[in-house]
Amino acid sequence: MTNRPAITLSHVSKVYANGMVALQDLDVVIHESEFVSLVGSSGCGKSTLLRLIAGLGRVSSGSIHSCVTKQAQKLAFVFQDAALMPWANVRENVRLPLKLAGMPTKEAMALVQQALVLVGLEGFEKCYPRELSGGMKMRVSIARALVTQPNILLMDEPFGALDEITRSKLNSDLLNLWRQYRWTVVFVTHNIYEAVYLSNRVLVMRTSPGTLVADVKIDAPYPRGEVFRTSSVYNEYCCEVADRLAEAMSDYPVVKLM
Repeated sequence: MTNRPAITLSHVSKVYANGMVALQDLDVVIHESEFVSLVGSSGCGKSTLLRLIAGLGRVSSGSIHSCVTKQAQKLAFVFQDAALMPWANVRENVRLPLKLAGMPTKEAMALVQQALVLVGLEGFEKCYPRELSGGMKMRVSIARALVTQPNILLMDEPFGALDEITRSKLNSDLLNLWRQYRWTVVFVTHNIYEAVYLSNRVLVMRTSPGTLVADVKIDAPYPRGEVFRTSSVYNEYCCEVADRLAEAMSDYPVVKLM
């Protein structure tokens, strides 16, 4: 992690055409190589915020700046649904963003194979989505994001639909990849335990309107494994985030983050 900002939100608000205020006056800085999770109840604007960071929508007021706009860097997005093309095999699904970018086939296939190795899918290149488990489909989705060799990785509840055993395995695999490549990661989840296990920081959001109310720093060393999951430190951080989340769902005053 560096002190250089990767993503800066300044007084960001999002109001829809029907007058609903999805986000209000968000101020936060995410630094390069940080792993930051967003938690909050449904409807608090987590996914909206992620899409705004990705440029998949416009802010109503304020500004969002990222290192992607200033340098030769890339951003990738992993959605909750793997959203694979059912008629295409694993290799072609992962290749899609490179194909759309016009990359020559030989160069693209080398990157595809590298991405598949990273997510543990070597040997499954010719399989179709219908032949894969839920966890494997999500690995394909992650490989499709990583094939572009991004610097910023945005993930919108990627493991929310998976069973706990598969989810735990993918959490550990993702963390190992992050430690190796040091992307800046913004990770949306409803799961407090997942957020604490993965993150340097957990940002807690409240709804009506969507605002940031807490910034919990997870001051625990990496690598993290089962020893950390069963430690008193992990339990204390989970309790702290749970308390902040409970406050966010009550009438506590909003704390503005800088």
